[in-house]
Amino acid sequence: MNIEYFQRKQNLLLAKTSNNFIREKYFNYLKSSNRLIGLIGARGVGKTTLLLQYLKSVDQIFLYLSADDIIFQDIKLYYLCDEFYSIGGRVIVIDEIHKYKNWAQEIKNIYDSFPDILIRFSGSSQLNILNEKYDLSRRAIIHKVNNLSFREYLELKHNINLDVYDIQEILENAMDISSKLVFSHPFLYGEFKKYLKYGAYPFFMEDDSSFDIKLLNALEKIIFEDIPSINKINYEHLIIFKKLIFRLIEANKPYKVNIASLSRDFGISEPTLYTYLSILEKSDIFKLIKKYSQKITKKPEKILFKNTNIYNSYAKEFNIEPDLGTLRETFFVNSFIDQNENIYYSTIGDFKFKDYIFEVGGKNKTFRQIKDQKNSYLVVDCDYSVVKNKIPLWLFGFLY
Repeated sequence: MNIEYFQRKQNLLLAKTSNNFIREKYFNYLKSSNRLIGLIGARGVGKTTLLLQYLKSVDQIFLYLSADDIIFQDIKLYYLCDEFYSIGGRVIVIDEIHKYKNWAQEIKNIYDSFPDILIRFSGSSQLNILNEKYDLSRRAIIHKVNNLSFREYLELKHNINLDVYDIQEILENAMDISSKLVFSHPFLYGEFKKYLKYGAYPFFMEDDSSFDIKLLNALEKIIFEDIPSINKINYEHLIIFKKLIFRLIEANKPYKVNIASLSRDFGISEPTLYTYLSILEKSDIFKLIKKYSQKITKKPEKILFKNTNIYNSYAKEFNIEPDLGTLRETFFVNSFIDQNENIYYSTIGDFKFKDYIFEVGGKNKTFRQIKDQKNSYLVVDCDYSVVKNKIPLWLFGFLY
């Protein structure tokens, strides 16, 4: 009876799932031969769609389950899987798995008891998944799903196939790449401005007029549900998370950190503040930027939001006009989230990545601050470039 209930629901979902736009990197992770694969990522980045698209490619008997279904209160996942396996089922997908109590132990038992079954799962509560991962460390492979890049946004919205460019290609050929893309897609630069407001999450396709409300609701769930479910934090202290967010918006410029001042203002210790900042980063709300140094330090030099959509939506909520400089730096820094190395705050220029120095600004920005620096580049908010080492900001949205 339970199997039939879930099969009916999965058939409805699969019928509504399109394969017109597939995020190939994550799709290929799911299609690998590893038996146990998990996807984590912020609410709304498209994990459920990826799981359903994966199932449409499977040629074995499969079952899709969502752990936030009310029926999960009355069933045991292990017994359901046993029943499914007995009728020939070999692929099981569990969405929102963090909603299921003791999920890590049961997944471990399923993995060990049914040696030829493939298990795929997702969790929007990244903190929960990462906290439980140690139980599955020898079994599960966890992949992080990032928000849409500008390139992916264009593909999804306009149904066009665009190339990914690595950092070296962008640095060496920015003039040619940017002019080719802008001339072949005249709408590109205008779409970049829209992307900064609502393009980082696939649900913008549903209705961009309600995008801010949906995003803010998702962020509220992270702060008031996900974070306290894992961390022993008093409810009164959860307000500090909102105060930190307001502090970034209120600054109206890229936020430089003064740990001692912040801890005094919020009435918490410096170690507690570091913990809260780390939680907000792991929850994909903040991006902490450390200063480039040979010394290991935990102090962030700057705090930015994880993407410009979060910044814009909170600015609207607090009725504050977004700062253009903050928007540019937020987009630029978070374009590197798929790279293997960190990006740092730099006292020369704005940021350092590997051996490269970047100065970020508007279209009239000059090389004055970095003119004598080797491997230095000007990143400007313009449509295309005709100057060597001057790179359009939006082009970094093609890194993944």
